[in-house]
Amino acid sequence: MRFGKISYLNLLPFDVFIKKYPTPCYFKTFLGLRKSYPARLNKDFLRKRIDAGFISSIAGYESMRLGRATNAGIIARGEVWSVIAIHKGQKDDHQSASSNALAKVLDVRGEILIGDRALAYKLSHNDKSYTDLGQKWWEAHHLGFSFGRLCFNKNAKFYTQMAQSFINKRIKIPHYILQQRAAESHIASRDILAYLEHIHYKIGKKEKLALSRFYAKLRLKGIKKPSRF
Repeated sequence: MRFGKISYLNLLPFDVFIKKYPTPCYFKTFLGLRKSYPARLNKDFLRKRIDAGFISSIAGYESMRLGRATNAGIIARGEVWSVIAIHKGQKDDHQSASSNALAKVLDVRGEILIGDRALAYKLSHNDKSYTDLGQKWWEAHHLGFSFGRLCFNKNAKFYTQMAQSFINKRIKIPHYILQQRAAESHIASRDILAYLEHIHYKIGKKEKLALSRFYAKLRLKGIKKPSRF
């Protein structure tokens, strides 16, 4: 059970959840070793170096088609704060395939920035210097966008049950963990909590509809999805 994890603040509630969720001891050992950014996890997942993880939505298409995608994801219904296009030049973020593709789908130009770096930029700049891609998608479709989705290559029952337990559980982040992540990210704890109010984890009917629209627009624009080779 090789689980890959995105090492961003948007999965802090999942970090807290998984500490208490019953798993084999080797699961959590591997979890601590395999932390990376979304685009890297996409490659590991597609090449089956990991069995499951929160995979970028653009890379989760095949898993969805094969019934290997859970209803747990990383979702914004409006502003997301951590996926932005800075109004200067044109540059993709090598860490995220979905966000780069989303910008192209939305015809947004700029330097794409994701994750904790994007959050730090947002908190230190006014909103006229960047476009929030979550907000831009909401304005166009009035649907939440799933930036990532918990997908699996094997152990379907285990990961499906784990995902369901995660999205059904109300999670409170212990103060000491919040302080630790604040120190690591150099983002104030109050800002982390404010940011997490913009993130949701349950993929429902509307989120699935949004993903269908996203995949359709990828096809129309000829944007290729990540593949194994």
